[in-house]
Amino acid sequence: MLWVFHAGPAQFRTGWFVESLATQTLVIFAIRTRRSPFWRSRASLPLVLTTLVVVVVGALLPFTPLAPTLGFQRLPLGYFAALAGMVLCYLALVEVGKRLFYRTRPGATGSRAEVGHRHLRRRAARFSTSGRLAR
Repeated sequence: MLWVFHAGPAQFRTGWFVESLATQTLVIFAIRTRRSPFWRSRASLPLVLTTLVVVVVGALLPFTPLAPTLGFQRLPLGYFAALAGMVLCYLALVEVGKRLFYRTRPGATGSRAEVGHRHLRRRAARFSTSGRLAR
């Protein structure tokens, strides 16, 4: 925002708001399933629609009369092309992180899959209170 679009503080804050809202809302699709979120595991229509409405409202907010009250400024149209690229990169990195976390191949069967599940439970126990009580 600063170097490419020469944004001031208000425009930078606006861009950050729109980008954060888009990435953190769309990441729901990646973290809701172990599968590929858009190809192998489709979300329900209400989830898709509400997510898209939130992202669109957030992107249009700087263009409304409410924007000055919130301290927002209009964003250049080129920013939205950059935003699409940032969102795609972010979601791709989340998928890579998810794959590294699960570390089991899709379609793995037999004892290898069971070992992967034990490994997953052991790793997940660090983040749950029930896992701490069982130790």
